[in-house]
Amino acid sequence: MIPFPDLLLVVFYAALAALVVTAVALGVLRLLRARSVAIQLGVVAAATVLATVSGILVISFLMLINDHDRSVVLTVVVSAGLVATAVSVLLGRRLVAANRVLVEAVRADRFQAPAAPLPAELAELSRELEAAYDRLAEAHRREQALEASRRELVAWVSHDLRTPLAGLRAMAEALEDGVVADGGTVRRYHGRIRVEVERLAEMVDDLFELSRIHAGALRLSRQRVGLADLVAEAVAGAEALARAKGVRISGDVRAGLPVHVDAGELGRALRNLVVNAIRHTPSDGAVEITGEVSGGEARVTVADACGGIPEADLPRVFDVAFRGEAARTPGGGAGLGLAIARGIVEAHAGEIGVANAGPGCRFEVRLPLPT
Repeated sequence: MIPFPDLLLVVFYAALAALVVTAVALGVLRLLRARSVAIQLGVVAAATVLATVSGILVISFLMLINDHDRSVVLTVVVSAGLVATAVSVLLGRRLVAANRVLVEAVRADRFQAPAAPLPAELAELSRELEAAYDRLAEAHRREQALEASRRELVAWVSHDLRTPLAGLRAMAEALEDGVVADGGTVRRYHGRIRVEVERLAEMVDDLFELSRIHAGALRLSRQRVGLADLVAEAVAGAEALARAKGVRISGDVRAGLPVHVDAGELGRALRNLVVNAIRHTPSDGAVEITGEVSGGEARVTVADACGGIPEADLPRVFDVAFRGEAARTPGGGAGLGLAIARGIVEAHAGEIGVANAGPGCRFEVRLPLPT
């Protein structure tokens, strides 16, 4: 048995030799940190062998081992070290090959996870890359849809601005040149100018509201209000339009049903839905607004008699500048009302949807109840 003091001495010198080799290996690895992982694994294997050999040499001289035994031990250690180095190099080459496969997949037009088996870490990286590419593709599709919506909005707004501006210019020139002189016609022109100015002001207001929603700058001032009051205000504000068009309008909400919302903004969303329903409902038709609590949330439904929306157009109803075709003939506004309504409802953490039901459409707003 080795005496304890001798054992401590052997451990000290062996550790010292291993530390020297480790320090040199770390320096080499630092210089080669940008090189292939295969080379770095080779350095690690060589450092392991050298640390073992240096420790054995130190121990053999301290313990006065004869040359024959020392040669045998060194031969065994070096042979094992060469095998370990070869395995390390082989592992490094496999990692490099797997990395090349992953890089080629990344450089492809559409990333797809390689079919070849990859090490666990690279396989996880491949899955994350595939998920990231899917998110980027979805973001690109949304950006393209938004860009198309913006172009459509510019086209619609340009058209809607051109018509009233041309009318305003013609009436102003007629008044200025004295072409219109009788009092009745002058008053009619003045009244028409006021109507067109109000229409333009409403359009500009809608554009400003929509820009705030898209920029995330819509600030809500929430308070606890009765949903019945909001619906009653929306109905009252649209009664004149409904009466002028000959459309019946009614509201039915259980009194006292509370919601925690921005009364002004949500009231605007409901008015947009009601006005949209009236505009697309023929004379002698009916628009009905109902409210209830279902599934732990408040629901407001606006049902009209527009004749329905083509199924292909349903997903686009709330898009900016969408006006519809066929049964929903465009009329008034720049097609922003429903887009604004969706933005306001979503800002309240709610949802809005539309479906064909009965003689027309059924718009539904769902809002979380206050806790």
